[in-house]
Amino acid sequence: MAFRGWERIPLRIESGETVEAVAPVIVSASRATDLPAFHAERMMARLRAGFAPWRNPFNPRQTQYVSFRKTRAVIFWSKNPAPLLPYLSEIDALGINYYFQFTLNDYEAEGLEPGVPPLDERVETFRRLAERIGPERVIWRFDPLLLTGQLTADALLARIERLAGALRGCTRKLVISFADIERYRSVSRRLSRHSAGAREFTPGEMTSFAARLVDLSAEWGVELATCAEEIELAGIAHNRCIDGRLLAQCFGNDAELMEFLGGGALFPGGVASGSALKDRGQRKACGCIVSKDIGAYGTCGHGCLYCYACR
Repeated sequence: MAFRGWERIPLRIESGETVEAVAPVIVSASRATDLPAFHAERMMARLRAGFAPWRNPFNPRQTQYVSFRKTRAVIFWSKNPAPLLPYLSEIDALGINYYFQFTLNDYEAEGLEPGVPPLDERVETFRRLAERIGPERVIWRFDPLLLTGQLTADALLARIERLAGALRGCTRKLVISFADIERYRSVSRRLSRHSAGAREFTPGEMTSFAARLVDLSAEWGVELATCAEEIELAGIAHNRCIDGRLLAQCFGNDAELMEFLGGGALFPGGVASGSALKDRGQRKACGCIVSKDIGAYGTCGHGCLYCYACR
């Protein structure tokens, strides 16, 4: 049976008023902003309170309340989760399962990510996080892939190879995507004004780059996957960033989570992570299962020039 929406429950908020709240089993934190990097303290306050308000980005006057009463898993998205690391033991104590989508790019020379910490610091954070929670729960993203007049495909592959060496044993998967520059007018304008400039890969360049990446990755011990890319690339799977199979693999002893995922009954060798739980609100090529995002656009301080959410 297809997913029909999160359960709605009454929630008493700080004012004493009782409101209706959605009660998601899986929370995304967050596709809209970097909560671990810039809002770790506030997020922990909301987890302790047991709920969070969320504003509709298309109608800011509409506030929805998100209860964590039934939340069994949180997927964190970050380029710098270091501020959240001191709170991991508390999140564990709350009984919440989690894993990280950790974007670790190397665009330092181009200045495309002006607000992120130095690369060496981010690598060290990645290694610390993997040591703390295990490499299968830290997904490496080099995302998005783009080229400039000076940054060739060869140079970009060399950077990925260097990072792969630094992260050896710290992750089980590398997720890539190709930059969509012309699709977003603000991104195109921003990059056209930047001294390094930037351009998208052509389909032929994508295929060639992917083949060389597959060859290089043979010794890395990581699975390769693309995020929301329609193109078929030999040796590279289509990813599920909110991944029912990974949740079952890492947290299979959580009965409530497994019940939501289908307990393996709906998917041979896995869980109901196909059409039954597919997130219909994402792009067509996205393989994610359903989650409730709790972030807000315009609240990330990284200032990445290629980011459609950067304002």
